[in-house]
Amino acid sequence: MPNKEDALDLLKEYNENQALVQHGIQVGACMAHFAQKAGEDTERWEIVGILHDLDYEKYPDRHCHKAAEIMRERGYNEELIRAMMSHAWGICTDVEPTTPMEKTLYAVDELSGLVNACVLVRPSKSIDDLGVKSVKKKFKQKSFAAGVDRDIVLKGAEMLGLTLDELIAEVIEAMKARAEECGVKGEAAG
Repeated sequence: MPNKEDALDLLKEYNENQALVQHGIQVGACMAHFAQKAGEDTERWEIVGILHDLDYEKYPDRHCHKAAEIMRERGYNEELIRAMMSHAWGICTDVEPTTPMEKTLYAVDELSGLVNACVLVRPSKSIDDLGVKSVKKKFKQKSFAAGVDRDIVLKGAEMLGLTLDELIAEVIEAMKARAEECGVKGEAAG
C-alpha cells in the first residue's frame, strides 16, 4: 500500500494551490495525532487526512467521487477510500462516518481550517501563542473564516464524545507539534 510520502506526492500532483496542499498536511497531522492517542496506525490515518481533498481543486463538482477513483487506481484500500468519502457526509456523499478514523476526519477537517485562519491573523503568525479561548471567540464570529461549517465541527466533536473546547485543544496540539510542516510556526518560534 502507498505510504505517507506517496500520498503527499499524489496530493501535489492533483493540486497546484499551495493552500489546499497545506490543508491536507494539516489535516494529516491532526489525524496522526488522534490515531496515536487512540493507539491506531498513525500513518494510515495521516494518509486519509492528506488525501481527503485530493480532487477538490481539479474536480470540485465530483468531489470525493473522483478522489475515490484516483485512490483505487493508485492502490489505496477501500477502508481508506470510505474514510475519505465520509468527511463530506451530507455535503456531497451519503457515507456516514462510523469508524473512529472516519469520525475523526469529519471532526478535524473544518476545524483545522479555522485554527489555521486564527494563526494567520495573529501578529506572530504562530500557533505557539494560540489558545482555545481565541479559537472559540473566532468560532462564534460567523464572518471569520466564513467557509468553515461550524455545525460540522460541533457534530464532529459530538461524534468523538468531546466538548468543543477539547476538540479545539487537540487540534491546536496536533498542529503545534508539527508547526513547521503545517505552516503555522510563524515568527514566535525562532
